[in-house]
Amino acid sequence: MPLVGNPKTLAKGQFNTLVQSGTDSNNYNPKPPLILQGEGAVKGDSISLKNRAKKKVITQSIILALVDIARRRKEVKREKAYWNTYHCQNRIIEVENRLYGDYCKNRFCTICAGIRKADIINRYYPVISKWSDPYFVTLTAKSVPAKTLNNRIDRMFLSLKKILTRNKKRHSRGKGIHLEGIRSLESNFNPIKRTYNPHFHLIVSSKEAAELIISEWLEQCTPAFAVRSAQNMRKVIDMNNDLVEIIKYGSKIFTDPTMKKKVQSKISPYIYVAAFHNILGAMLGHRIFERFGFQLPVRTKETKMTLITDYNQLVFVPEQFDWVSSETAELLTGYQPSDELMAILENNINLDLE
Repeated sequence: MPLVGNPKTLAKGQFNTLVQSGTDSNNYNPKPPLILQGEGAVKGDSISLKNRAKKKVITQSIILALVDIARRRKEVKREKAYWNTYHCQNRIIEVENRLYGDYCKNRFCTICAGIRKADIINRYYPVISKWSDPYFVTLTAKSVPAKTLNNRIDRMFLSLKKILTRNKKRHSRGKGIHLEGIRSLESNFNPIKRTYNPHFHLIVSSKEAAELIISEWLEQCTPAFAVRSAQNMRKVIDMNNDLVEIIKYGSKIFTDPTMKKKVQSKISPYIYVAAFHNILGAMLGHRIFERFGFQLPVRTKETKMTLITDYNQLVFVPEQFDWVSSETAELLTGYQPSDELMAILENNINLDLE
């Protein structure tokens, strides 16, 4: 479950402070009333809190590097989006052991990605866990340099759309099977070859569907674009783990610079920020996660608005790696990053532009 709920206060991006009438100093309240929207989230245990602080520390370090990349490329809109994520969950309101805070909802925010992951699991697992013979499928194409990454991802989406549309029409005419599943897009970066490998992960409801999708994927793609040996399908054994595998950031943040998959490397991972920026840019305009062939139960959202006057406001202080109470100076989580993580964030963020 997410640590912080979505208050969506009346003033966008801020908690709404009610205007106080009158000038009587006896009525002055140094802590103005707030209107919060939503249920918030239970404060949780110390492990959950420290994990949230760790995500915040990692996100802010990466975002500052992404801001630098966007600024050098004069990409004003993306720089603004990065700053929005930098400030995500900067302020938290604690009320009766529940926590509230606005979040940025950007796909490159590790905090929001965790909230989104929990929401997707809660919504999708009850449906897809009932499939009798689900399969996990990977559709990929040959790696490409940065200059053709956008085109490659556009073509991949077009190819998959054609497959799903064609089979939907066949099924409606009684000439084909019904395809239902979920899919997500991910892209890896190879720092040795300086290439990108975008690929789809899917969970489909049957082995027959998995075989059909791979077959038609190869028909859509020429041998110069994709080969059979690079595609993969396997039976789903643990639906929860495979669903988590589907719901990712869209790119691996930490990458082994040696690219040794089978032998554990003793070299600390690197964060290739320019490559991450390129991947995020190529994914703009595309839905990273989507379902096909089935509907989810309709859920009703009730908007609960609460006026509060007694609360604890906490502000994230980067130097302390934690949220600090404005009144008591107490820390929310007590998190301290490991020496290894700090070494990575201070020394292993690669800003090289392709």
